Amino acid sequence: MSDERRLQILRAIVQDYVATSEPVGSKALLERHRLGVSAATVRNDMAVLEEQGLIHAPHTSAGRVPTDAGYRLFVDRLSAIKPLSRAEKTAIQQFLECAVDLDDVVDRTARLLSSITHQVAVMQYPSLTRSSVRHVELVPMPGQRLMVVLIVNSGRVEQRVVEVERDLTDEAGGETLSLIRTRLNAQAADQRLVDAAAALRSLPTQFEPADRALVRAVVGALQDALVEEREERVVLAGTANLVRAGTDFPTSIGPVLEALEEHVVLLRLLSSVEVDDAAVAVRIGQENPVAGLHATSMVSTRYGAGNDLVAGLGVVGPTRMDYPTTMAAVRAVATYVSRILAE
Repeated sequence: MSDERRLQILRAIVQDYVATSEPVGSKALLERHRLGVSAATVRNDMAVLEEQGLIHAPHTSAGRVPTDAGYRLFVDRLSAIKPLSRAEKTAIQQFLECAVDLDDVVDRTARLLSSITHQVAVMQYPSLTRSSVRHVELVPMPGQRLMVVLIVNSGRVEQRVVEVERDLTDEAGGETLSLIRTRLNAQAADQRLVDAAAALRSLPTQFEPADRALVRAVVGALQDALVEEREERVVLAGTANLVRAGTDFPTSIGPVLEALEEHVVLLRLLSSVEVDDAAVAVRIGQENPVAGLHATSMVSTRYGAGNDLVAGLGVVGPTRMDYPTTMAAVRAVATYVSRILAE
């Protein structure tokens, strides 16, 4: 019973400190929360919590604030993440559905997540190394040229134009392209990009000798798009929110800003998130492996099309964070992004 009561007091301290940014004392706890115990009991429980390293006194006042360990216990003991309201979910869905392409989806998602949480939003572009082929399209062009279009499950679109030896805009050319398109998709659709590249190597041998040069040109263009190495990218939004939370950082926001500028570091953090389904990962304070982020918390998850989680998104902010609301927002936004990419 005493452990449960102390957890209740810790929860109240976290909630009050997040709301007010002021150290929380026993008198304030009794005034704001129905704890059902005396002031002496609250003070004794606060003393035990301090001995356990879950709260501490930032200065000589009677108030206490949570430590990283206190926030961690608070997050771990959340019985459930409170879902967003129907109005909030509808607003998220409508805003993201207006996106015109993948770049717009990423930009809108980052701005939306920052606006909802009042933190710095971080979103990784869908990784090609984890993506799979959704569809291959062949579009004949004037002047004996052919456009090869690769669409991956993350919404990314790659185009290559190849020179061919005959006109493919007539009826006979259309029939040939239809056959090539059908066999291409039969072998490559739903395959990981690297696997699809390997599967297409033998495709030219399945055609008549007169068509093999054309098929080899198409396969060559696809393999170039499938295996070409690309720089992983990450987008940030809401960095100005750190300024408004400047008093939450021990010295200055400088180290945090420097860490956020290192996109390679952010990509590594997002890529290392191991979550299943709708789970959300929370790194608090010293749990972040980057020294510049030791005064922050990172709430993140992964998103993708269907069961394929191809990239990460999340928020970075001070440890004095509204964890339940932030976790709900990150999860909801990731869910809607995944739905859009799967369409």
